[in-house]
Amino acid sequence: MNPSDASFFTARSETEDLQVDASDTDVLLLSLEMGGSNWPSSCRNGTCRTCIGQLQSGQVRYAVEWPGLSSEEQAEGYVLPCVAYPCSDVVLRQGY
Repeated sequence: MNPSDASFFTARSETEDLQVDASDTDVLLLSLEMGGSNWPSSCRNGTCRTCIGQLQSGQVRYAVEWPGLSSEEQAEGYVLPCVAYPCSDVVLRQGY
């Protein structure tokens, strides 16, 4: 994707009371970190679950087929920001 074709949204960390710009071409974790967040992370590939958070509002997509979340967790709005891309403005809360 050409960077000029990117869509931009906002990502807000409810836990940190922080709002950052988020491109649909960057994973949420990267956008949060670039905006000054101290969001916990480790593996950055969707397996360790250190970065797990709950989506309070908005939508994300994954580039990986199964992002390390159970179907129940996904239904409850849990996301892994290290592999999740925003599809809208999002509000996240850290932790499980």
